[in-house]
Amino acid sequence: MLVFAHEAFRGHVTPPGHPERVARLEAVERGLAGLPVERRECPMGAEAEVLRCHPAGYLARVKAAVPEEGWAQLDGDTFLSPGSYEAAMRAVGGICAAVDAVVSGEAKTAFVAGRPPGHHAERETAMGFCLFGTVAIGAKRALDHHGLSRVAIVDFDVHHGNGTQDLLWDEGRCLFVSSHQMPLYPGSGRPEERGMRGQIVNVPLRAGSGGREMREVYEGVVFPTLAEWRPELLLISAGFDAHAEDPLAGLAWQAEDYGWLTGRLCDFAGGRVVSSLEGGYDLDALAASVAAHVGVLEERGR
Repeated sequence: MLVFAHEAFRGHVTPPGHPERVARLEAVERGLAGLPVERRECPMGAEAEVLRCHPAGYLARVKAAVPEEGWAQLDGDTFLSPGSYEAAMRAVGGICAAVDAVVSGEAKTAFVAGRPPGHHAERETAMGFCLFGTVAIGAKRALDHHGLSRVAIVDFDVHHGNGTQDLLWDEGRCLFVSSHQMPLYPGSGRPEERGMRGQIVNVPLRAGSGGREMREVYEGVVFPTLAEWRPELLLISAGFDAHAEDPLAGLAWQAEDYGWLTGRLCDFAGGRVVSSLEGGYDLDALAASVAAHVGVLEERGR
């Protein structure tokens, strides 16, 4: 199993008190400690990869907004620091390298331990801590560069992946499934939001519903949908903010729920799974959840 990371992710610095902070990387490393994974550095992503999902004008605006010092604010909670562009582009490079490795058969599973996250970034809008739609870009690389015909994304972050949905709204080769707490930021993710080709499946969960209800919904809705889709590659938007200790939401999952869910997701796509870090803001919960998630990916990737 491969883990992609880079020191440049520490260069994306948010203002004091911001939940998406550099210390999250240390929690992720605690979760990875002791796991027998192969480490690789995330390369710089090519602008052409970003352009698979975002228009050139948006990419140019993000680059131009990067400050020489301090912070630039793109929306109410999305900030740029001097190192943010490199970090975001290495997240893109990491997902593309992970997709390349798994599709080629070099590895069966991979995890990209990058930041900033990506699943809230819409075509021309940075929001929710996100700049570029990392996982959507990875899916487009699998489809357009590698020629796959059926890819699936499962987003189990507690917040709806509105950006991924926007970027792939008309992409009939990619199934997008999002489970998320509702009502909650960003306010999207209703079941009737189905995409132009009916390839988007939103599964709202009620606050406090916990791991038992999550398992029932995945067994009843998500897994049958994946089985019918028969993906050649499965990507995961791995947000760990559904954990009971997370300060931004209230689904009340536990680390073992992430282990169970990861194992079941590895039953699809012939076990070819690429996962990318999204949310998770309680540091101890993040470390425990990453350990559970990547531990299963490593076991299933042998």
